[in-house]
Amino acid sequence: MNADRQPGLPQSLLLLLGSCLPVLGAVLLAPVLPRMQAHFADTPGVAVLVPIALTLPALVIALLAPFAGVIADRVGRKPLLLWAMALYALCGTLPLWLQSLPAIVASRAGIGLAEAAIMTGCTTLMGDYYSGARRERLFALQMVATSLSAALFMGLGGQLGQDNWRAPFALYAVGLVFLPLMARLLWEPAAPIHARRDATGLPWRALGPLYLLALLAGASLFIVPVQAGFILSLLGIDAPQQVGLTMGGNQLGVVAGALSFRLIGRIAPARLLLLAFLLAGCGGVLMGSATTHLQVVVAVVVNGLGIGLMLPTLITWIMAQVGFTQRGRATGLFTAAIFAGEFASPLLVLAISAGDVSAVPHAVLMVGLLQGVVALSCLAVPRWCGARLQGEQA
Repeated sequence: MNADRQPGLPQSLLLLLGSCLPVLGAVLLAPVLPRMQAHFADTPGVAVLVPIALTLPALVIALLAPFAGVIADRVGRKPLLLWAMALYALCGTLPLWLQSLPAIVASRAGIGLAEAAIMTGCTTLMGDYYSGARRERLFALQMVATSLSAALFMGLGGQLGQDNWRAPFALYAVGLVFLPLMARLLWEPAAPIHARRDATGLPWRALGPLYLLALLAGASLFIVPVQAGFILSLLGIDAPQQVGLTMGGNQLGVVAGALSFRLIGRIAPARLLLLAFLLAGCGGVLMGSATTHLQVVVAVVVNGLGIGLMLPTLITWIMAQVGFTQRGRATGLFTAAIFAGEFASPLLVLAISAGDVSAVPHAVLMVGLLQGVVALSCLAVPRWCGARLQGEQA
């Protein structure tokens, strides 16, 4: 890092808020999907294209985040981030004017590309600018910020879409606000001298098991947002306010779990992951066997505690395994694994339930039991990696 520049509150806030932008793409459109589908009712394949407009960015992130990581290592973190912000604003606001549903879907692919670069760039710079306890604290706050922003964006999207389903797309113009701020306040970190001599290949033996856990973490992350509504409906609870409060309980659990990472973060990461997957699994088992609304609320809060603890633990562990010249690729692969898991999550439940909505509680319960098995396997991760958690690297 530049010897005369030290990151402070402006850099921390900018990277934390920048990390929230990919969440915008996932939740902003959910409240207006029915109106969007009604507007394009005469378009062939509308029933498939409208949901794809919501989920396509996550798939693109899963596919392209590793390439964003390569660019971050070879070209630079800051250039990647600035170009991504410009693309984010352009592709995000295009649906305000596009009249073709396929064209809107194509613009959503561009959003996925921008979000892959933004998430990779912001997380990599966090690893570059900070180390030790400060880095751990920032990764925990990143989870808190994205969780709170998800709830905020969901409500904001619904409010803006009351009169015009296109209106929520205007929020993507925020990229034009971040662009000059990042250009002025962020800087490209200089590689330490010894890092320039390091081999640039990733330590796959150490990272492989962690990326597998990140994939499972991504799948775990989407269990409650996607499946809780079906379970509540089967219990006769379909009022939007009650469903919204239940989802809010899950986000509250995620925030509490992320904040607890700072309190218990000095415990061995394998044991932290054991606790995280165990909590997430217990939440799934409780949710799948719930017979009342209160039981579902308790279940989603417990699940959220595990999710909130899981992701900061994984990214901190991964960052400690790599040096400066590998950090972008390591972060890109982590981002890809998380979003691939999110994309696969509903497919996993669909496979277990065989498409029968009444079987969703059983499927969620089975996923919870699987998470329990994963939790026990976390203790063996250091042995699979061939080493204990490595110390901080420059």
